[in-house]
Amino acid sequence: MRLPRLRHPVVSYRRARIMPRWVRRLDRAANRRINASRSWHVHDRGYSRLSHAADRGLLWYAIAATLAVLGYRRAALRGVGSMVVSGVMADVVVKRFFDGRRPIFTEVPTIRRLRAYPTTPSFPSGHSASAAGFATGVALETPVAGAIIAPLAAAVAYSRLHVGAHWLSDVVGGVAIGAGVAALGRLMVPARARRAPAPEVEQVVEMIELPPLHDGAGVLVVMNKGAGTAVIRSDPRPTIAERLPGAVVRELEPDEAMADVVREIMSGDDPPRVLSVYGGDGSVSRMAQLAIEFDVPFMPLPGGTFNHFSRTAGIETVDLAIDALQAGSGIAASVGELTAGGRTTTVLNAASIGIYPEFVAERTKRKARLGKWIGGVVATWRGLQDAEPIDIVIAGRRARVWSVFVSVGRNTPGQVATFQRRTLSDDVLDVRVLHARGSRVQAVAALSFGSATRAVLRALRLLPPASDIEHMTATDLAIFVEPRPGEATFYAHDGELERRPAVGEDGRYTLTCRIVPQVLRVYAPAPSRERDVLNHAGH
Repeated sequence: MRLPRLRHPVVSYRRARIMPRWVRRLDRAANRRINASRSWHVHDRGYSRLSHAADRGLLWYAIAATLAVLGYRRAALRGVGSMVVSGVMADVVVKRFFDGRRPIFTEVPTIRRLRAYPTTPSFPSGHSASAAGFATGVALETPVAGAIIAPLAAAVAYSRLHVGAHWLSDVVGGVAIGAGVAALGRLMVPARARRAPAPEVEQVVEMIELPPLHDGAGVLVVMNKGAGTAVIRSDPRPTIAERLPGAVVRELEPDEAMADVVREIMSGDDPPRVLSVYGGDGSVSRMAQLAIEFDVPFMPLPGGTFNHFSRTAGIETVDLAIDALQAGSGIAASVGELTAGGRTTTVLNAASIGIYPEFVAERTKRKARLGKWIGGVVATWRGLQDAEPIDIVIAGRRARVWSVFVSVGRNTPGQVATFQRRTLSDDVLDVRVLHARGSRVQAVAALSFGSATRAVLRALRLLPPASDIEHMTATDLAIFVEPRPGEATFYAHDGELERRPAVGEDGRYTLTCRIVPQVLRVYAPAPSRERDVLNHAGH
């Protein structure tokens, strides 16, 4: 009697014959771990619905249509093209060679299961290939849009594991196919060259000559161990040791204050001639204040999450900063001075009051448990629910506002949150006041930065109208804040959080800001485009 042909044993044999044993072991271990993870109703349903939304590429077609409406037509076309080719490559071509049985869906927690499971071979994951192809294709044309879409694409790929439709190797293989197809497509149809945007603010730079220090002798480098933990960076110490063997490197311990360490070293018999710090904007602003105090040049080394000041100065990497030190290339940068409760602080980028400091406080509270990025998402959600405007007196007028930003130097027109300065040697403060006429959603959206992000929010009508934003420039400014109980607990400068000073008898506290022109000598490369430079040394 002829036995019926059983499909699964043959398929399993073909998969076993092609896939290495260690891959199969890893697949089973990942499958068991995910199935054993804690089930949350919203979490599990979300992944199931996301996986279903990506069926036949419907999710990506919808996003492509949105991109096209927003003006990113080439990105939408490349994304869709890469997605379609990746899907065909995975589902029609590769599956014929690998075949393979899918995970046993009965081992998947009931709440995670799909209504119907595919019957096609398992390797590779077509959903993952399409997601990676679309996201990579979009990123090749418009990197910012690609960065926004990438987490969603990753979530779709993971969802196929979460619902038990694929093995880990299926998903990894699908992602590799999608990314590879998009990259190959770029070779066949090159992405359009992106033109450098015209500067939104006329650059003001006073170039100066500083002493060139080739081996780093006379340089003190302070390293903040806690800087930039939200991003992945290579260790700068080998570069510093190789290129600046004469420099003194001092790592701060968690219980040490930078000012105390530097003042002790500067009081020695042979004080440093240059102060440097590896860290984020907060560390850079603190060291800049010390460099001004001791009247020595300053070399910032970008080691934080955003590095706003360093980027404006053209110092994108540690190597670029060392290049400037060894060449003796420098700028005379203006700084702001912020005084609150009798304490004066140097500001390199911007100071603010209102909802942004409260956002930073909420994010900081959750950072240890959730990390900076997820903590920021939670803080944004809380801001959408709980944010309240504050009452101030500014320029002699009373106002109820969502936020006030005071930037060092002129900044991007129409933007409320001026986190990063745009000029280096400008001699004014740029003040942005967001009046509390609109909704919380608009107030929180106004904290966004980056031209692409603002373009998307503007198209969705989430940004406050121009009539709600007051813009002024000044060389000095006083802001009187009238907090109600529980309001305006903090103010912020260069991403650092400070508790507000005590309220006086009149129910107010006062913040004063002033510009100090070209007082900070910074080792930095010369601007790459001389037309952006207003002033040169000896001009």
